[in-house]
Amino acid sequence: MWAHVDSAAAQDFNDRWSIIPKAHAEPARQAPEQTNQSPQTQPPIGQQPPPSSGDRSGIQSFNRVFSGKASFYSYSRRKTASGATFDRNSLTAAHRNLPFGTHVRVTDLESSKSVVVRITDRGPWVRGRVIDLSLGAARSLGITDRGVAQVRAEVL
Repeated sequence: MWAHVDSAAAQDFNDRWSIIPKAHAEPARQAPEQTNQSPQTQPPIGQQPPPSSGDRSGIQSFNRVFSGKASFYSYSRRKTASGATFDRNSLTAAHRNLPFGTHVRVTDLESSKSVVVRITDRGPWVRGRVIDLSLGAARSLGITDRGVAQVRAEVL
């Protein structure tokens, strides 16, 4: 007669997870006392220190020119991520991280037509695309029949 024994039930928690190495943390070492160094001065509250040429960790920068695939989207009146009501015929676009209100010149590389759009939404959420245009902007570029176009975008 066979009895089915669940091996996980026969073990306690520590036995089941014994393949995970146990952490043997040592106490944190104390830093040697800092001597012969000038004290760091903090700027007054509300003021930013001047950026140094080497440290750009706190500065947000955007590429001024980028290229890739652009698509367009159109839906009936709803709110965009910026809070504005979406108008499919306006010259707007969606970008993943450019600030709302940023103006971008988008140029279709096939026809060399260009249009200036304002970022009002977030997207595109399809991998490999760099910008989503409103239907009005896509019509200005002449890409509505293609759906997706190779573009060059310049932040103005």
